[in-house]
Amino acid sequence: MINLVQVMALAAVLCLTGGPAYAQGAGIEWETLIEEVRTLYRAGRYDRAATVAKKALEVAEKRVGLNHPDVATSLSNLAKSHQAQGQYDQSEPLYKRALDIVEKTFGPDDPAVANSLGNLADFYREQGQYAQAEPLIRRALAIREKALGSDHPAVAQSLNNLAVVYLAQEQYAQAEPLLKRALVIREKALGPNHPDVATVLKNLAQLYRATKRIAEAEQLEERAAKIKANNK
Repeated sequence: MINLVQVMALAAVLCLTGGPAYAQGAGIEWETLIEEVRTLYRAGRYDRAATVAKKALEVAEKRVGLNHPDVATSLSNLAKSHQAQGQYDQSEPLYKRALDIVEKTFGPDDPAVANSLGNLADFYREQGQYAQAEPLIRRALAIREKALGSDHPAVAQSLNNLAVVYLAQEQYAQAEPLLKRALVIREKALGPNHPDVATVLKNLAQLYRATKRIAEAEQLEERAAKIKANNK
């Protein structure tokens, strides 16, 4: 089994996007708490992040009810904080509740739904539950292609994530075209020296190493290292 690099974008977990704007949100207190959760999470203070995320959830539920998008965001934050601590039994129902809220709020084909699907897929992928992760990523990919266009960076994210699921199962023939497409999209949309380009390069390099294409792997690894150095 090859060693996989990080594939899920944190922004997809910590901020739901898409769908119509809501005139009434959970308020300044909630927004402040959510920003604190993000800061704590990035600092690796997951236990404290979970505590603050729970408070944000309580504030959102009180201010805007149980089925508002801000509640879904709070649920996703809390779920991710538990996941980072290996508390999977606490994470799963939170992710599922968040997904249910965004589906009912925005409809089944909104990019916000794709983000929530990606969060749940990442949860399953992290535990090696690839059969559960794959259909969620495929659905997120279909939503993003339809809503955002085939060359959007979010589409590349789904392609990369799906490829990683195949890589983990050593299904290299399925993974390779997905990574190559993701690389083309990210280079075109973000430029050749963006960190997200380096992520795909690393994944593709690992695939090449696993399939004994060492020279090609080394070229991609060298390029990814240069991108990382340039973005410090």
